[in-house]
Amino acid sequence: MRGTILAIAVAGGALALCGVVVLRARAGQFGQRQQSRISPHESVSSTVDGARVTIVYGRPSMRGRVVFGSLVPYGQVWCPGADEATTLESSRVLQIANLRIPTGPHTIWILPQRDRWTLVISREPEGFHNRYNARADIGRVPLSRRDLEAPVEQLTFAVGASAAGGGTIAMSWEKTEISASFSVVQ
Repeated sequence: MRGTILAIAVAGGALALCGVVVLRARAGQFGQRQQSRISPHESVSSTVDGARVTIVYGRPSMRGRVVFGSLVPYGQVWCPGADEATTLESSRVLQIANLRIPTGPHTIWILPQRDRWTLVISREPEGFHNRYNARADIGRVPLSRRDLEAPVEQLTFAVGASAAGGGTIAMSWEKTEISASFSVVQ
C-alpha cells in the first residue's frame, strides 16, 4: 500500500513538473513572438476634460516603401497599424463631428482617398488589422489632412487636449498627418 501511495505521489509530482515546464515553454514562445514583431506595439493616452482617452496600435515603419496610394491603397478601408486592430478607448462618451462614441474600446479604421480621408469607428472591441467588418460600424466622420515637410518613418498616434477645450486625435506617417477634434460629452 505504501509503495502504491509513493508511486502515485511521485507520478503526481512529475506531472506537476511537466505542467510547469510546458507553461514556461509557452510563455517563452509568446515572449519571443512579442520580441520578434516587426512592428512594435504602443499605446498613447491623455486625460481630456476628465476623460481618459487611449489608443493602442502597432507601429509599422516605411522601410523605404511608398505608403499612401501604394502600400495603403486609396479607396479601401484600412486599419492604421499592424497586427491587432488599432483601438480607441475612452472612460467617457466622446463626440467627433456628428458621431457620438460610447465608452470603448472600439476598433478604428480609416478610409484614405486622394482628396478626403474618413475615420471609421467600429463597435468591435478588438480584432485583426485586416478583418474589417462594415456591419459593426458605429459611424464615419471626416478627417482633416495635411502634408508634412519631413517624413515620419514609423506610424505615430497622438492624443491631446486643445486650448479651446476638447481634444484632438492625430496620426502621422510618411508625409501625411490626419486628425479629428473631439469633445467629451458631459
